[in-house]
Amino acid sequence: MSDQENTIENRHDTDHPGPAGPLAGRIALVAGATRGAGRAQAVELGRAGATVYVTGRTTRARASEVGRTSETIEETAELVTAAGGGTGIAVPTDHLDEAQVRALAGRIDREHGRLDILVNDLWGGEHLLATSVFGKKSWETPLADGLGILELGARSHVVTAALLLPLLIRSDAPLHVEVTDGTARYNRRYRENMYYDLAKNAPIRLAFGLGQELAEYGGAAVAVSPGFLRSEQMLSHFGVGEENWRDAIAREPSFAIAESPYYLARTIVALAADPDRARRWNGRSTSSAELARVYGVTDVDGSRPDAWAYFEDVVHGGKERTADDYR
Repeated sequence: MSDQENTIENRHDTDHPGPAGPLAGRIALVAGATRGAGRAQAVELGRAGATVYVTGRTTRARASEVGRTSETIEETAELVTAAGGGTGIAVPTDHLDEAQVRALAGRIDREHGRLDILVNDLWGGEHLLATSVFGKKSWETPLADGLGILELGARSHVVTAALLLPLLIRSDAPLHVEVTDGTARYNRRYRENMYYDLAKNAPIRLAFGLGQELAEYGGAAVAVSPGFLRSEQMLSHFGVGEENWRDAIAREPSFAIAESPYYLARTIVALAADPDRARRWNGRSTSSAELARVYGVTDVDGSRPDAWAYFEDVVHGGKERTADDYR
């Protein structure tokens, strides 16, 4: 059998959802899946039946400069498989290294011949924010740190899209998801520092532009933002865990609107399973809250938080309402 015939046969065998879930047979990549929203999205895509390649820089043998060793890319892959629907495949990858991303694309090509879902959830720049960015003008920000933020928040996304999209357009329904911080509506506000503002708006424009290019393939590119995320790092920052996260509200009142990483993840699965997603969402910027309303998704506690509306109305707008009014 020729390589072309083998690819066609593989596509025929895996393109149709089966009893394992709405995304059974789909091939997904979550770039930046070591922890937080990326990990949760990988797990939920797997639970829905997809084969999920998960990438990141922290492995059991080596930690990235983020400095967290408690979450690894191998563990994420195991959680994907344990979710019971699909399979997790860990591929340690630095998405700023073109050779490594090309190798990743080559592996997916050899093993499946296509990619159906690409989630670009790369970041890892928190270590640059606390000391270098917020509260400082652009010219007060160390240039190396500012450029590092752009590398992690923008260039990594561009490299990944450029090298994986040739596989994505082989799908019969390509879906490209750019995960960022803030919607296009909210990000009309200045995000406190030029470098951070650029890094978090770049994925929104990337999704808009790629939406134009994917349209002829029946595909969709969408920028999606979680709200105030209860990631492992954020919980550690406040000295709490998922079971007692509300204890952090005394220190940071707006944390009352926080959402778990699985809220965003559930909405991404609903988006991926929607056969009409290209018409509804292509090129758009949206949020976990908006997708949750449209698809009837809730967070792990049964609530439906809308952090961006809360920030606009209460934090910035001065309305006398509580976070519970936005859950």
